Amino acid sequence: MIQAKNIHKFYGDLQVLKGVDIHIKKGEVVSIVGASGAGKTTLLQILGTLDKASSRTPYQLIINKKKINNLKDKALAKFRNEHIGFIFQFHQLLPEFTALENVCLPAFIKGTNKAEAEKRGKELLDFLGLSHRYDHKPNELSGGEQQRVAVARALINSPALIFADEPSGNLDSESAENLHNLFFKLRDEFGQTFVIVTHNEDLANMADRKLTMVDGKIIS
Repeated sequence: MIQAKNIHKFYGDLQVLKGVDIHIKKGEVVSIVGASGAGKTTLLQILGTLDKASSRTPYQLIINKKKINNLKDKALAKFRNEHIGFIFQFHQLLPEFTALENVCLPAFIKGTNKAEAEKRGKELLDFLGLSHRYDHKPNELSGGEQQRVAVARALINSPALIFADEPSGNLDSESAENLHNLFFKLRDEFGQTFVIVTHNEDLANMADRKLTMVDGKIIS
């Protein structure tokens, strides 16, 4: 699913990633842990095509059998929209839109017609226990509900790969546990691959594999 070799990232003279190699299989749930500043989020953004590795050193990034290195911006945006979903610590819902509208946005960007997108969006919200929240705006939802809407949005285009950056960091313990269990239910139900950056040891230890980053490298 993901093959990355020799990933470096420089910001000026500051080197954040120092030759990361990572291979993730289809259907795996992989957690990435490490102290703040270790490079976890930077790696996640590069693997998720939101950022690019530094080109001063040769590298390779293959996602779902597609070589990412040389894709132009438009092709890369299309690939990301169709194959990758994102879940962030702060749900990033648009406050002026309802739960259903927020969920459907990636499908509209893809070009899915409104009726089909809304049908799929409602199916996902139903699956996530939010059938009574279609028309509620984010400020009318609890933190856990907002994050489940964000999960539905990540799933709307049926991506093969989900990246999550501290997805439960802003939730109370009960909501966090429910979200963690949801990831594994989704993997079992839909076969998606999850890569999760987290400081939550319970979530990290639930994963099929736990990778530890120290000073820009994966050490385990």
